[in-house]
Amino acid sequence: MEESSRRKSSRKGDKDPFCVLHKLPSGDTPYVRAKHAQLVEKDPEVAIVLFWKAINAGDKVDSALKDMAVVMKQLDRTEEAIEAIKSFRSLCSKHAQESLDNVLIDLYKKCGRIDEQIDLLKQKLRLIYQGEAFNGKPTKTARSHGKKFQVSIKQETSRILGNLGWAYMQKSNYMAAEVVYKKAQMIDPDANKACNLALCLIKQARNSEARSILNEVLQGNIPGFEDCKAQNRAQELMLEVEPRWLPPSTKMKIARFDLEDDLIDGLEKLLNEWAPSKTKRLPIFEEISSYRNQVAC
Repeated sequence: MEESSRRKSSRKGDKDPFCVLHKLPSGDTPYVRAKHAQLVEKDPEVAIVLFWKAINAGDKVDSALKDMAVVMKQLDRTEEAIEAIKSFRSLCSKHAQESLDNVLIDLYKKCGRIDEQIDLLKQKLRLIYQGEAFNGKPTKTARSHGKKFQVSIKQETSRILGNLGWAYMQKSNYMAAEVVYKKAQMIDPDANKACNLALCLIKQARNSEARSILNEVLQGNIPGFEDCKAQNRAQELMLEVEPRWLPPSTKMKIARFDLEDDLIDGLEKLLNEWAPSKTKRLPIFEEISSYRNQVAC
């Protein structure tokens, strides 16, 4: 009786207090029932079935596909979620494609499909420097834990570069990871990415440079230094650059650089626009051509 009354109230256009309390959409559609199963009943399997019904019925397809993929990820049905997005994203609006890409990146990361993650991150960077991200606007509204907040194009670029650097590290391509982490730090520096950059340098036996970056973190000169995790990680990495912790000298395997010229040039243009006083080209870019020649030989 209470449920029937609630649905009747929502059909009249009134704000259902129950839906407001639980941050649920109002009504009696497949998508609304799916959200109720997901958030109130805490039954993800039923929620997935209802999300499928919503997609097939054309009911809030943008949200239904994204939400269903997130629930599938929680149930370790990652591969199924990837195929669902790939198969049905054509039914979604242009506005929803960016959010679907973000979900796909997380899914690729979880199931270890690193090459596909890298390709999609590069694609997102290209959209940014071509002016097509955020529908051409400097900021967008994002949502986390039910709260809305503004994200600038600079913050988004730094976030994507950080994810790209992490992906390259999983491929042991530390030179490419170093390049993108340095770019990320120039745009929106933080202590966590600084530690990752230091690790890239350590893996290339460039301990002196790594020590300098870690000192900056430990001395509180990089935003986010107050995070205990960043402090602890910097201290742990500092141990690795001490001579007594160095492994025996071995010949370092050179990985394929794997950063296209247009991507590098596009990021350079962004940096020139955002920070004209810091447009000096990083030394690492001057070494790329010779590095590629060595790999080709």
